[in-house]
Amino acid sequence: MDLLARRAFEKRDEYSLDYMWYLWCGYDSPMSGRIVKTLERSYIADESTWKEPQNPYYTFNRQERECVRILHEFGIDSPQGHIINGHTPVKVKKGESPIRADGRGICIDGGFCRAYQGSTGIAGYTLIFNSHGLRLKSHYPFTDVDSVLTSNVDILSDSVQVELEPKRVMIGDTDTGKKILQTIEDLKCLLAAYRQGYIFEHPYREW
Repeated sequence: MDLLARRAFEKRDEYSLDYMWYLWCGYDSPMSGRIVKTLERSYIADESTWKEPQNPYYTFNRQERECVRILHEFGIDSPQGHIINGHTPVKVKKGESPIRADGRGICIDGGFCRAYQGSTGIAGYTLIFNSHGLRLKSHYPFTDVDSVLTSNVDILSDSVQVELEPKRVMIGDTDTGKKILQTIEDLKCLLAAYRQGYIFEHPYREW
């Protein structure tokens, strides 16, 4: 799939391009998850034709048990594991929450695009992750440039702590940090072996 996507971008042959179109909006595409109705939204006034049926993932991802199973399939068994979704407007005005499945699933897309703001009621989310934990910021719609210049009206946001780490997460606690620590230990062993005469310096050669 990755090879075909790259070939579609570079070569633009008909088969690869067709494959890319299918990945974008195909019914069984692993990258779409819904029936895309761009054509209907563009040319048909009847909004009942705009509904985009979604695959079962969008039902299961609201259940903690199913999120844990999905995370396990990707080798993530930590209590801090989360599924982060985007491109699914969160209808805040209807009571929907971006935090789902008892915190295992988070949907950060609420529609910064103005076209979505009528149905969502906000202008999207920003998920912030740092050494202290996870924080979610919800943004109010941006008005216009004139309001910013004349009334100093900026984008306003509300912030909610999603998850607070019991102690700060340091670099050594991360997967990358563990690899760095292992590399340091390997270098220490190499240096000790050199000092004890088990390995020798490579002879210097003039080129």
